[in-house]
Amino acid sequence: MNVDFFTNVFKSFIVLIIILDPFLSLAVFISLTRNMNHKERGSQAFIAVLVAFVLLLLFLFLGQVLFQIVGITFSSFTVAGGVILLILGIQEILGLQFSQKEGSTKVAAVIIGTPLLCGPGAITSIILLYQKYGFLVPIVALILSLFVAWLMLLYSEKISQFLGDRIVEVLSRVLGLILAAMAVEFIKEGITRMITEMIKK
Repeated sequence: MNVDFFTNVFKSFIVLIIILDPFLSLAVFISLTRNMNHKERGSQAFIAVLVAFVLLLLFLFLGQVLFQIVGITFSSFTVAGGVILLILGIQEILGLQFSQKEGSTKVAAVIIGTPLLCGPGAITSIILLYQKYGFLVPIVALILSLFVAWLMLLYSEKISQFLGDRIVEVLSRVLGLILAAMAVEFIKEGITRMITEMIKK
């Protein structure tokens, strides 16, 4: 391993940490897990990062092949991710609860894992990094960036206590609006891709 390797890992880490945006995930995670105890939060944080890691690793090695295997297009995935984010954003803005089942908030891990951490942007980035650097560089960068995300989620309780319930509540509303806006962009991007694909055919 030479200097170029570590330089490429650092560059890839910066790209992924920006795309993954653990700060956004942290705010949403705090909101979704406010009624959980420390052990439950820790478990949800681990599952969220694990979901993102496994999915991004699959896309790193398989790329578009994975979509072909399950019979979906990247544009469909983008729209689906956008719809999920839109529902979550509306829930946060209006303080709605779409499911009243006990423990329903425990889907937090899956929501954070995908489409927040492992969204269309992250999938595209990991594929492009593979095409540029091969497998090893993006794998190391992915592990480092998700480790940072895991630490932030793991200590979300302390961060929440530091900020206070009122600030967390305000942040959840603001982040809900941002999530809804991101969702619209995802949906728009997915639909645009679909139209482009139809025109090419």
